[in-house]
Amino acid sequence: MIKKRLLPICMVITSMVVGCGESKQNDNMNNPLLGFFDTPFNVPPFDKIKDEHFRPAYAEALKLHNLEVDSIVNNEEEPTFQNTILALENAGSMLSQVAGIFGNLNSANKTDSLQAIAADMAPVLSAHRDEIQLNAKLFARVKAVYDQKDALGLDKEDIKLLEETYKGFVRAGANLPKESKEKLKAINSKLSTLTNSFGDNLPAEAKTYELVIEEEKDLAGLPEGVRAAAAATAKEKGKEGKWVFTLSNPSVMPFLQYADNRELRKQIWNAYQLRGNNGGEFDNKKNAIEIANLRLEKAKLLGYPSHAAYVLEESMAENPENVFNLLNKLWGPALAKAKVEEADLQQEIKLAGDTFQVAPYDWRYYAEKVRLKRFALNEEEIRPYFGLTEVREGAFQTAAKLYGLSFVALNNVPVYHEEVEVYEVKDKDGSHLGILYADFFPRDSKRSGAWMTSYRSQYNKDGKRVAPVISIVCNFTKPVGDKPALLTFDEASTLFHEFGHALHGLLSNVKYKSLSGTSVPRDFVELPSQIMENWAADPAVMKTYAKHYETGEAIPDSLIAKMQKAGTFDQGFATVEYLAASLLDMNYHATTTPIKVDAIAFEDAAMHKIGLIDAIIPRYRTTNFQHIFSGGYSSGYYSYIWSEVLDSDAFAAFKEKGLYDQSTASSFRRNILERGGTGNPAEMYRTFRGADPNPVHLMKKRGLN
Repeated sequence: MIKKRLLPICMVITSMVVGCGESKQNDNMNNPLLGFFDTPFNVPPFDKIKDEHFRPAYAEALKLHNLEVDSIVNNEEEPTFQNTILALENAGSMLSQVAGIFGNLNSANKTDSLQAIAADMAPVLSAHRDEIQLNAKLFARVKAVYDQKDALGLDKEDIKLLEETYKGFVRAGANLPKESKEKLKAINSKLSTLTNSFGDNLPAEAKTYELVIEEEKDLAGLPEGVRAAAAATAKEKGKEGKWVFTLSNPSVMPFLQYADNRELRKQIWNAYQLRGNNGGEFDNKKNAIEIANLRLEKAKLLGYPSHAAYVLEESMAENPENVFNLLNKLWGPALAKAKVEEADLQQEIKLAGDTFQVAPYDWRYYAEKVRLKRFALNEEEIRPYFGLTEVREGAFQTAAKLYGLSFVALNNVPVYHEEVEVYEVKDKDGSHLGILYADFFPRDSKRSGAWMTSYRSQYNKDGKRVAPVISIVCNFTKPVGDKPALLTFDEASTLFHEFGHALHGLLSNVKYKSLSGTSVPRDFVELPSQIMENWAADPAVMKTYAKHYETGEAIPDSLIAKMQKAGTFDQGFATVEYLAASLLDMNYHATTTPIKVDAIAFEDAAMHKIGLIDAIIPRYRTTNFQHIFSGGYSSGYYSYIWSEVLDSDAFAAFKEKGLYDQSTASSFRRNILERGGTGNPAEMYRTFRGADPNPVHLMKKRGLN
């Protein structure tokens, strides 16, 4: 997953600070968030940054940005690319710097004070964006340059920046009459508050839940490693001698997969799937409906029939109809496969002498039993070969073989948490490419999931490349006692996935920050990440990094063969729960009329319409669907499967010519990874592949053909 930047206008770094009074000026000069970072590679000085620095830093950065914009608006010279478009691109760098650091810390290392600042700043930043993008005089200058774009002698990247800048103003409402602009500002302000609240509610509520087990008999079925992790969690929480399971994925998912106690599985499952749906201060039902309706109101104000139509105009899919066509085409085969899988689980229940119908909290448990019988494959048999260190090195080695990159661990760089790792990334000629942060383990201060983000995006300044500072943040199984962190294969794939996003940011080589790295349509941004998962699963690659944590022996061919044989096992379930969530997203955002029912009633109706079976629920339910209600993926959750069509086809090119074929890797780097948002994604892909993607590779990969 990509965490989008917080500001729509991305700017170059400046050390200029404007003060107001001597005392305040001195305070600002001492604020580590403002100005030049005198650190190795100019990374953020996390060792000096305190929560109390953010409010004054925001105030100063907002003031500076306003002055920069005013200087553009009031420029008496005729509008040009340099004095208007480029000036806008270069304005607001201090605000981007402050907001970028704040947003990332508030996701990965949240505190109560940061959460309070986020709530206060959401409407302020929304109003600030609107004041710029709805400024009539500023838009007039932008339009004047745009109207003469063909006569300016601009290169392709200049033209792309000009087009995106102009389009950004139009899509933000610059052409609206004054009264509509005021209405739009109110909608944007309310949305900023609601989406921030939706996201904050989930980790806040999750922290209140613990499944505390006091008797060892209730651990029946759980592997020793899972028990040890629960005991360690209990000790951390002051409950030594007991076992504590939380709602973090490395805790709840193994419990659902292995615990024999059906009642306890049901308890933790309900806590997990009902996040944000328990009433009280953290409930998200009203938030979700209000967000969806406000987005619709905004879309109609801007001239679109739905929020999805507004969003998808900028995507490869282009419109809601194309998204529905893809999802519905996959839904039938996936649901049919899931029903066969459900029957297999029901048979397993019958063989155990039980008569109950398979429920969602039974699926993973009985699927594991079927997998063991059918393929003699136990997840715990795999885990010892996927130590975190080895998997991380496997991802690094893959990038080395494909692109000649090297990763050098750094110990002299400030970090925001002691668990964070830092690497200097070098190109094949030894030149500096960028900095990579890696934050792997769950904690109460971190939101769930996995994502890539940036503290500094790549761009050119004075003809020289300014290197990016990229971060990947995950929630993987932690080390316990003498055992290192041992990952599931799904977690290993997630590491490769987020590392693929990181490569997209690190290898970016464009002129303008707002076009760099992952600044591409949502349904294209997952291509660089998902293609890396193919290397994670390839037997030849796996042999190089999957090493037993005790013996150092490579994963045996017999175990790889079992994994491959079971490769499409349970893919009906995995595809259905994902597609159900994607269709739920589209139902919320493709509607052309306001939603007038409760969120759960709306969700139930949407799932009934597609015939979702009772044994499976959407991967995310409405009240915990952070991707679409606070994570930037509204009308875009389908993008993972859209991109999977691309990544399956793209990896086929490597399989045809060789896993590390240098001409293919060079073409992928040159035409996809380096180009950021400087071109049309479909054209970029065709340049790489020589043709449009063939969906047959996806169908085969998921066992749906």
